[in-house]
Amino acid sequence: MKMPRPSVETIRTFESLVPSHPEVSVKKVFGHPAAFAAGNMFFGTFGTQIYVRLSEVEATQALAMPGAEPFSPMPGRPTRQYVVLPPDVLSRKAEASRWVERSLSFALALPPKVPKLRARASTRKRPG
Repeated sequence: MKMPRPSVETIRTFESLVPSHPEVSVKKVFGHPAAFAAGNMFFGTFGTQIYVRLSEVEATQALAMPGAEPFSPMPGRPTRQYVVLPPDVLSRKAEASRWVERSLSFALALPPKVPKLRARASTRKRPG
């Protein structure tokens, strides 16, 4: 499967919606910008899509919006709790910001993710 690239417009929209909060950091996930709070991803891009992570109740509400869909980075494999925001919602910054804020609140209520330790390269010489 070929990985879609984020469009310039999608990246600009994403950047304009990233909350200013001390716990928020932005990293790339598979070449796409994504926002994290306390180590938990809560908001990101995939191609031209922008998605948010929501509680089960809020995800159900979001999916009721025309054009919203479960986030499926691989066809037929939707992710739990992640919803793609419809383009008409993204065109209204105040409404889009409310969904991102809900997503941030949800992420901050989750237990903080503990970074995995990377395996150290062996310093022993191999025989041979």
